[in-house]
Amino acid sequence: MTRLLQDWASITPRRLPLDSYLILKLVHILCAVVVAGTGVGIAFFMFMVNRTRNIEAIAVTTRHVVLADWLFTLPAVILQFITGLLLMLKLGYSFTSTWFLMVLTLFIFIGICWIPVLFIQVRLRELAALSVNTGILDAGFTQLMKLWTRLGIPAFSAILIIFWLMVVKPLPVV
Repeated sequence: MTRLLQDWASITPRRLPLDSYLILKLVHILCAVVVAGTGVGIAFFMFMVNRTRNIEAIAVTTRHVVLADWLFTLPAVILQFITGLLLMLKLGYSFTSTWFLMVLTLFIFIGICWIPVLFIQVRLRELAALSVNTGILDAGFTQLMKLWTRLGIPAFSAILIIFWLMVVKPLPVV
């Protein structure tokens, strides 16, 4: 144990092997964490605030949800795609492999679900803000929340499948 600690202590930042592959992989993983974490966080807070029926709280939460998706999720998705392609090239994986085509299909499916969610969230934010003035939550808010949920569940499930595909790689990559 002492030897292990001495070895660990002797490693200095300039001796750590950080090549372009490791940097790409790190950014790719961090983006995956941001996308999944922000998605779960947004879903949790939207679900919980919606249950309260507190219009002021709903207005604040929807405003922050829209901001979080633009500040965190969107840049992470873009970087995820770019680093994924760069990792494919770096590792020599085939862009026609079954594994890549499955990942790409799921990525596109998630986008097909997520892009409408962005617009739904903006509309939810607007409806909540208007409802603060009237004191009554607009009926359209509840309908849009149901659609938001129906799009979010399959999209997040697809994210989990991509995580599995990335870790297990059960399909050919070349």
